[in-house]
Amino acid sequence: MDGKKEINVAVGANIKRAREKAGFTQEEFSEMIGLGSKSLSAAERGTVGISLSTLQRICRTLSISSDSILFDAVETNGVENLTARLKPLSPRQFRIANDMICTLLEAFSLDNE
Repeated sequence: MDGKKEINVAVGANIKRAREKAGFTQEEFSEMIGLGSKSLSAAERGTVGISLSTLQRICRTLSISSDSILFDAVETNGVENLTARLKPLSPRQFRIANDMICTLLEAFSLDNE
């Protein structure tokens, strides 16, 4: 595997998958976690490993468990992720998000009729 450690390749692939699922580019995400974009790219390719503090910042930023990065543990439907992302919102932001989600769910129920 051309000098790459198997664990670094697996962890890097999981980071990339989680970042893309959250809709962030490498540049955006690297800025959010305080890592250079070249360093993030190298980590995602598995050419370097990441520190525990970087793992912690990744998980906090994406509101995911470290298990999903370390062990490729797949969440059921992401409701935990959505809940974690809603928690830090201000009351005003939460009301806006709640209204949008309720409207979306109402539209889904109309499709089922």
